Amino acid sequence: MKLNLFSTRTLASGAVLAAASLGASFGAHAQTADHKTAISGNVSVLQYRGEIGTDWWNLGREGLRFGGGAAITRYLSPSFDLGLMGNYQLYRFPKNQPYGQASGYDVKSGLVDLFLKLKLNNGRILKEDAFIQPAIFGGVGMYLAHSVGNNGTNNFDNAIGRPDFMGGALLRFRLSPALFLDLQTAYHYPLTERTDNVYSATDNRYDDFLVHSVGLTLALGKAKDTDGDGVPDRKDKCPDTPTGVKVDPTGCPIDTDGDGVPDYQDKCPDVKGLAALQGCPDADGDGVADGDDKCPNTPAGTKVDATGCPLDTDGDGVSDDKDKCPGTPAGVKVDATGCPIDSDGDGVADAQDKCPNTPAGTKVNANGCPEMSPEQKATKFIQFEYNRARLLPVSNERLDQIAQTLGEFPDYSLSLAGHTDSKGSEAYNLRLSYDRATSARNYLLKKGVSAERIEARGYGKLKPLDTSKTAAGRAKNRRVEFDPYLTGETNPAEAKYGPAPTIAQLKAEGKTAPNGATPARKKARTKKASRK
Repeated sequence: MKLNLFSTRTLASGAVLAAASLGASFGAHAQTADHKTAISGNVSVLQYRGEIGTDWWNLGREGLRFGGGAAITRYLSPSFDLGLMGNYQLYRFPKNQPYGQASGYDVKSGLVDLFLKLKLNNGRILKEDAFIQPAIFGGVGMYLAHSVGNNGTNNFDNAIGRPDFMGGALLRFRLSPALFLDLQTAYHYPLTERTDNVYSATDNRYDDFLVHSVGLTLALGKAKDTDGDGVPDRKDKCPDTPTGVKVDPTGCPIDTDGDGVPDYQDKCPDVKGLAALQGCPDADGDGVADGDDKCPNTPAGTKVDATGCPLDTDGDGVSDDKDKCPGTPAGVKVDATGCPIDSDGDGVADAQDKCPNTPAGTKVNANGCPEMSPEQKATKFIQFEYNRARLLPVSNERLDQIAQTLGEFPDYSLSLAGHTDSKGSEAYNLRLSYDRATSARNYLLKKGVSAERIEARGYGKLKPLDTSKTAAGRAKNRRVEFDPYLTGETNPAEAKYGPAPTIAQLKAEGKTAPNGATPARKKARTKKASRK
């Protein structure tokens, strides 16, 4: 069936416009895995080869007529695109001669083809974003034309709609991420002889064409960028980067010092450090960043505190790694090794040493004080004149020995406890016991023993050693006991007998103070007081 000129022109124009409008319906992006759709527009020149001649590769300007085209392509993979292209062309052959003067024709042609494109900028041969991006393509479509002319025998007027096979080459130049300049040549082989209306019995080849074009391609759409860092998700190796963080071309946060800690998390972004310390260095490897380390040269393996200094568990000022006595109680003075100071070198630290100035070589007890012999420690007794507080001469030797012992042991004190027998009143005996103890104390004071080292007290008849029913027992009970003890410890007399009656108690009974004169001495003579 023959188509009129209007219907053929409408069909061809509609095909081209359909391709262009289809391209315009997609959103904008570069044609990559992220920007999969692009549209193109071009200016083109068609060249014919058939039975009445050819003008292939003849681009002389005489009689040259231009057409135009459009295409839409869709990204399939780094190597392949799928596209739809259309071209509309007004053409005359021969170019400078109307067909009525000789064999020739005028044609209004439209080419619509679906094609597959092989790209060389696929990341293997050239980079995907290379400036020059070559490609080849091939496909199939329709040739829609209206040809009017003379084939040398008669005139013809043909409406054509036939399948078209095509292939070609493209040289694309990347002007920007979204805009490209295209130079393209396409070969078209429509299955028809009706363009020049000449049929050859010896040549089965149909009329074919070259279409040369120059045009622009615009990338459509917007790449998916989940984290909004400017790097498409497909290329983004760190797709969850926080908003506002600067990233490198792979979409990962910038790490200026290359320590594996991104700058936005790195407290020391210009110095290589450790992830555990937020990117800061730790020269001595103690787990405390150099900027916070008050002891930056701590030996490896040393336990440290939060400041990076060696631990001092007992707080004595000597770190644990040097402390030979790490459990020293708080407040105890220590030497350079962390052990309690022992000023007198007796093996007892000053903190426990009650005699911190013991001469070297002296045998000491657990308190660090010189150790008295059992004989020296033993309780000693002295006697007094009958019913008086005057010492008997026989007691002087014993007191001299005691004074000598106290001179040898300056850290000791002396307890004096006076006792009487049971004869007489309790108040009188109590006073007398105090007086006898005081008498012994005064003797020792004269021998050079300091007053603060002697404590005298009296118990009267309250603490007998033996029975008071016999003269021998009563004599034994009349005594002054001497007990040396370490200064500061419990008084031995108090430990044995408890607290002595006080002066206040005696005064409350209307009696004279025990250390005063014996008030009942004359009265006792008158009444012949019992022996004491």
